[in-house]
Amino acid sequence: MSTALHLAKPEDLDRLLSLVAAFHAEQGLEGSDEARAGALAPLLEGIPHGAVYLIGPVRAPIGYIVVTFGWSVELGGLDAFIDEIYVRPAVRGRGIATDVLIALPRALAGAGVQAIHLEVERSNEVAQRLYARAGFQGRGKYLLMSKRL
Repeated sequence: MSTALHLAKPEDLDRLLSLVAAFHAEQGLEGSDEARAGALAPLLEGIPHGAVYLIGPVRAPIGYIVVTFGWSVELGGLDAFIDEIYVRPAVRGRGIATDVLIALPRALAGAGVQAIHLEVERSNEVAQRLYARAGFQGRGKYLLMSKRL
């Protein structure tokens, strides 16, 4: 299956907000539309720290993926983190997310990204299988840890 990815722009904010709200509700994540818009707007306006891609037709996207950028001395330079990926429930199970997770890293590698990371709940075996199909692996001895500021 070929999945179209389109770099989201400021004019896509309303379409994107409805998708993000649906994903956050599904995941039990709290937050207001105002907070989500505040986090998304800089990415849509071209801030160099990340990007949002719409999945499927621009006017009626079926999902989105948010990628943020960082730097890793260990991994040789620019790296990326998949912050969120969402595909509408009605079209899941058709290979769309797998296609996105295979195509996007190829494109990012062409832009100089050395590695791409993502986070998954230890109990979410369905997502782990999806990510493994797309070539993602655990890093053995490493555990992602965070501190909210």
